[in-house]
Amino acid sequence: MPSTAIHFGRILVLIGIIGYFYGYMDGRVSVTALIPAFFGLVLMILGYFARAKDSLRKHLMHVGVIVALLGFLASAGRLVSKFSELSLSAAVVSQIAMALTCLIFIILGVQTFIKARSK
Repeated sequence: MPSTAIHFGRILVLIGIIGYFYGYMDGRVSVTALIPAFFGLVLMILGYFARAKDSLRKHLMHVGVIVALLGFLASAGRLVSKFSELSLSAAVVSQIAMALTCLIFIILGVQTFIKARSK
């Protein structure tokens, strides 16, 4: 699971950086485009610490799933609140990508937790 957190963190960082540079090239740059990158950095840090400290691995991965849940709720909540006026802009694509990435990480994390408990 720590490697999964690191990989999904990298994906979120890429989403944030691509969104930021797209806004920069479009002339509408905003720091909020980096929100996925901030969530990704937290996931990566948790993954690296979980890999280094095996005694804290379970706790850190639970925190990682909570971080992903918060990321999913924030991005999906924003999409739902603006659903009637959504257009296919870079911000919307970035929010969809963040929501899906976080949701997949949550699902994988819960599956791993269930599998670990059943042993």
